[in-house]
Amino acid sequence: MSRVLVVDDDPDIVDLLRLRLELAGHTVRTASNGELGWEAILDEVPDLAVLDVSMPRLDGLSLTRRLRGHAETAGLPILVLTAAVQTADAENAIAAGATAYAKKPFSPKALALRVQAMLEDPGA
Repeated sequence: MSRVLVVDDDPDIVDLLRLRLELAGHTVRTASNGELGWEAILDEVPDLAVLDVSMPRLDGLSLTRRLRGHAETAGLPILVLTAAVQTADAENAIAAGATAYAKKPFSPKALALRVQAMLEDPGA
């Protein structure tokens, strides 16, 4: 069973992702902002992190850069969620160190499949 951390300040998205990922057999922890996500990761490094870009206290791209700079989490697969639709936004996510990104709104089923693919092949 894989451990997935979902960090998003929208409780509806958190609940939706938790439900879908738990139904797919994952253990899910959540955090409502980047600072709490960082603390959760330091407490227990997950197998994969799903991070929203726009969050209070520490945005998803800053958290991604922090994770990449930390030896214990440098190789952590990170899926970044963004409501932005510009090509530059995706490029910024990848430049920050994200493994992959998905645009909001998203299909919960498709996102769960993407998470599974990333867990099976971290380069996916």
